[in-house]
Amino acid sequence: MKKMSRILFTALLVLTLGGYASAEIKMKTVSIEDEKPNVKKKHYVTVIATVQAINLKNRVVTLKSNEGLFDVTVGPKAKNLPQLKVGDVVTVKYYEAVSAKVYKAGQAPNVNEESATLETAKEGEKPGGKLKSKTTITATVESIDIKKPTVTLMNQEGKQLIVKIEEPKLLENVKVGDEVVITYSEAIAISVEKAKKKGKK
Repeated sequence: MKKMSRILFTALLVLTLGGYASAEIKMKTVSIEDEKPNVKKKHYVTVIATVQAINLKNRVVTLKSNEGLFDVTVGPKAKNLPQLKVGDVVTVKYYEAVSAKVYKAGQAPNVNEESATLETAKEGEKPGGKLKSKTTITATVESIDIKKPTVTLMNQEGKQLIVKIEEPKLLENVKVGDEVVITYSEAIAISVEKAKKKGKK
């Protein structure tokens, strides 16, 4: 499935990134477990922005944060868009986590699972909601390039992915034919507060 390939690629990308702008990163690497690497990374971001303009016809909202102005296209599932007003404060909390555990050939569980939950604001309330998703899949190590260093993986759809490794020492106990179980979790929560009334001077 195309979605599985995309999520696998995203998970691998997160594992290889060295840093994020305006983000707090907590990393934990377990280098030895049965002599196979087990890597975990988490990424948290909170963005607060103020509504500058609303185009209900095209469902486009212009927001302003510390980073400047940006437009957001709001999907049809956000049924309360008309409740949004200029000056409202939008808070977005984003979390993602990715883990990759390496097993000896033939020892990894064969996993291909995906789940997601969506909660939206009640009719008539300010727009908002929560979305959570989790995907776990198994891939196989096709080749290893120590010099670069990179690993080529084959997912269950037969697609190859080349992954750059941040910590070359983790490859010391990885061999061609080993299997990798990758879990990618993502959550986003959006809340809106009414614009504060300006006090009389």
